[in-house]
Amino acid sequence: MASPATSRKSGEPSRGDIAQHLLRWYDANHRELPWRVPPRQLAAGARPNPYHVWLSEIMLQQTTVEAVKPYFRKFLEQWPDVESLADAETDDVMKAWAGLGYYSRARNLKACADLVAAGGGSFPDTEKALLSLPGIGPYTAAAIASIAFGRPAAVMDGNVERVMARLYAIATPLPDAKAEIRPLLETLVPSERPGDFAQAMMDLGATICTPRRPRCMLCPLREDCLALTRGDPELLPVRAPKLEKPLRRGAAFVVLSDGAILLRKRPDKGLLGGMSEVPTTGWTARNDGQTSADAAPFAANWKKTGSISHVFTHFTLELTVFRTEIQRFSVPEGHFWAPLTGLHGEALPTVMKKAIEAAIPGATRKPPSPRKRVS
Repeated sequence: MASPATSRKSGEPSRGDIAQHLLRWYDANHRELPWRVPPRQLAAGARPNPYHVWLSEIMLQQTTVEAVKPYFRKFLEQWPDVESLADAETDDVMKAWAGLGYYSRARNLKACADLVAAGGGSFPDTEKALLSLPGIGPYTAAAIASIAFGRPAAVMDGNVERVMARLYAIATPLPDAKAEIRPLLETLVPSERPGDFAQAMMDLGATICTPRRPRCMLCPLREDCLALTRGDPELLPVRAPKLEKPLRRGAAFVVLSDGAILLRKRPDKGLLGGMSEVPTTGWTARNDGQTSADAAPFAANWKKTGSISHVFTHFTLELTVFRTEIQRFSVPEGHFWAPLTGLHGEALPTVMKKAIEAAIPGATRKPPSPRKRVS
């Protein structure tokens, strides 16, 4: 395939023009997000809060913007700065994160806050230094450096990869195409407003250059897009065939006693580390657990209440759910009785909420806020 420099006809916009066109579009069409400082405020002298940028970028890893918004607001209400987050109990952070998924992010979030607070409360302002912090990889380091500190970094998420693959008609399948995309993106990043440029690229991919039915006629880069010129933007980016995920099986045991449910805390390291769960058989990403009531933690009148399925990154899990009601007893270390009325506030991952719901419908739902009386 011809290089970008030779693919363009003379008289077409330069790479500098691409950044200008994109920023002009962003000024008028940017998304209003709770962690973002709009360009008009930046122009008036406002500066992004590095804590807000870091928190949002950690939450946004493999998670949608709409899913993150309420969690971001909740975290800021509880922990408005990195020092208060560092002072928080890890269990409270895990509870606040419950439902957002990829729970290693929450553990790394707390570890990073501890480290930054211990160093004076200021985040480092370069990609290299940011990469030394827990939970921060190349994408997150580039995003924080660019958005929070104005560093000209190449910020590449899925939206940006799609925009670039179409802009330059890159036919190499992802993820291998990343190696081609990065140096091209680096040539586009402007020295002025690099943070806005990064966010503009992400907004363009999220709202205009979408995976299906891209709205090319509204795109500020349509005159420069090789995929549009060739008439096939929706065919890009090419993705390598997905491997079929293995199916793992196990059983979950929901134990009720006097308005409480038996939970236990998972080990801090590993899948769902530090989260709460009902007792289960020993399934892992590589092995099945037992699926019958014979594998229950103790003898009781176990009743099968159904089965649930949950998709993890590398495998699918199917749990057969059993329920019993017994008299309260002293529980082993690592187990505890949680009141059903407060179950929505426990650090339960989604898979465990599904299992509990199969045995006690509605148990994990947050009760509605009481309505204020109008005098």
